[in-house]
Amino acid sequence: MPAYNADLAKFAGFDAQVVGVSVDSIPSHIAWQKSIGTLAYPLASDFYPHGKTAQDYGVLREGDPIPGINERAVFVVDKEGKIAFAQVYELGEQPDNEDVFDVLRKL
Repeated sequence: MPAYNADLAKFAGFDAQVVGVSVDSIPSHIAWQKSIGTLAYPLASDFYPHGKTAQDYGVLREGDPIPGINERAVFVVDKEGKIAFAQVYELGEQPDNEDVFDVLRKL
């Protein structure tokens, strides 16, 4: 997620807004940012009802490992509210911002 922070100006150049969402609580987000650094974009909590947004997007992990968390996923939603890009990544994988920039160039 720090990679998104580093490229915020480039996202803005595409008239795009970065928003992070996880099933963790707000206090958990605060503690987590103390270890990785404060994010300069919104990080929403999908804590209650637990994982409702992740479930709606089909990325709430129900099996091993670590059931109850959301998958590492990236979605690009266009200005009409339609999903223009969706990709699920391995939990330890940092998605490449260029994948998203390629989609944004086409929008």
